[in-house]
Amino acid sequence: MNVEAVIKTDKEIPLKSRTIIHFMLVENHINETIATALKPFEVSVQQFNVLRILRGQKNKPANLSTLNERMVTKMSNTTRLVDKLLTKGYVERRTCPSNRRKIEITITKQGNSQLEKMDSAMIHAEEEILKKLSIEELEQLNLLFDKF
Repeated sequence: MNVEAVIKTDKEIPLKSRTIIHFMLVENHINETIATALKPFEVSVQQFNVLRILRGQKNKPANLSTLNERMVTKMSNTTRLVDKLLTKGYVERRTCPSNRRKIEITITKQGNSQLEKMDSAMIHAEEEILKKLSIEELEQLNLLFDKF
């Protein structure tokens, strides 16, 4: 991808700026592809992330703090995300019996079922995003990302 062509400039962009612009363009491409894959399920990337976290709890409830800590994209509106998933029937929310100030959230059977379908769509999206990279290039890219 030629950054100069994408942003329609005829000036050469300095290497560090060019690198940051590349990151931003790649991030946008990834976000658009994933959002498109999840669109038929009417969930956002963040809602998908919450469902995956809850599935990873293996039937143990999570609280809002746990969800927020594990989110790929940190955000302050985790309550709103859970509320939307609750409306769809994908999660349940209840007050913790031992601490009435604590809210426990679990994924429902319907949420698990939908998540399995989303997983298939996400696998396809990941393959689409990464199709031009070899295994060796993916390994190298991950090593570079680990430096951050």
